[in-house]
Amino acid sequence: MKVWHKRRTVHQVTDARPSLTEDIGKREKNYLIKMGIRLVCLILAFTVPAPLPVRLLLFAGAIFLPYVAVIGANAPQKGVPVDSDMHETGQSEIPRHRREIGS
Repeated sequence: MKVWHKRRTVHQVTDARPSLTEDIGKREKNYLIKMGIRLVCLILAFTVPAPLPVRLLLFAGAIFLPYVAVIGANAPQKGVPVDSDMHETGQSEIPRHRREIGS
């Protein structure tokens, strides 16, 4: 006679989400790096005697990097599962701390 047991879901520490503070810190660091690159592009576009295509490329970097930086800073975490408990019970989510970087 065999006894069948349901397997319990085992959660590991590596399955845990990073803290909100850690997540925002990483996004702020990435934002500052991209804006630093933008600043370098802008300075080089005005100071380096380069051919026109190179200067236009530097200006394009200075113009479009802020957009890329803001989109990246406000993007949700990758690989974070959506809480399915909220949808199964019909409850609405309680607002949490803001997840985007304010200005």
